[in-house]
Amino acid sequence: MNSDAASVAAPAQPAIRLGLMWTVLFTILRTWLIYSLPALPQSGFPALGVRLLAHGLIALGLWLGLENTALTPEQRRATWLVVMVPFTLWAALAWTAAINGAFRTGASSLPLLPAAILLPVIVGTPVLMLSKRVGQLLDAMPTTWLIALQVYRIFGSQWLAYWLRGVLPGVWALPAGAGDVLTGLFAVPVAIALAAGTAEERKGAIFWNIFGLADFAVAIALGMAMSPGPFQLIVPDGPSMAIDTFPNVLTPAFVVPSSILLHALSLRQLRRRSRVETYESPRCLRTAAPRRS
Repeated sequence: MNSDAASVAAPAQPAIRLGLMWTVLFTILRTWLIYSLPALPQSGFPALGVRLLAHGLIALGLWLGLENTALTPEQRRATWLVVMVPFTLWAALAWTAAINGAFRTGASSLPLLPAAILLPVIVGTPVLMLSKRVGQLLDAMPTTWLIALQVYRIFGSQWLAYWLRGVLPGVWALPAGAGDVLTGLFAVPVAIALAAGTAEERKGAIFWNIFGLADFAVAIALGMAMSPGPFQLIVPDGPSMAIDTFPNVLTPAFVVPSSILLHALSLRQLRRRSRVETYESPRCLRTAAPRRS
């Protein structure tokens, strides 16, 4: 690590510890509230507040990132609308379907909940990973934004609270809840560390993204294997899976696929940034080398 990177990393350490401490305290408080007041999450208002906040931050971050690109004002507006209009319609469709009970077990002969999880990822990932316009946006956007945004994953602590109350089986709630909480807890510290711009912090950010994706892979696989339906392989002893009703079903139906896409975007951004720095480093060395007389 060079002296510039060390000077940036040193003052970042207290910020990392402070951010982690406050996030842990907030997570503990929210878990206790859900455990003590089960009617609170069932009302749907906390879920609505979190989704509106995340939606607003995505819209704002997208606009600010576009302003740093070389696109014309018309191109920036068109790009913002091309992203935000389908994203908003997707959120509204998932919310409406959840309220109307479309994802309930037996409500349809089609596996609507697995489709709601997988189809947006299957359709959206190639578009986001191959689009040149998205690449321009990622190059203009700080790498910390897409990571810090997923601090909302701490709200997965609700699964742990439900397990403590005996509502969900621990076989699913423990790995899914703990994975979500750990991903959310370390989102801000990883983002703060990544601001130093060193290769070590970038590797840490890549590992964080992989961990977040692995958490979803485990939660989705276990959820499908334990939920009543054509994919059920495990019948848990004790409480059965009960996340197919509003508002809990919004997590697998919308939050999970949208978070997977955020992870994919972050990994693409980190890879692009690494390639640029690898390309520019030899050029800087050649420029700085003294010429022979």
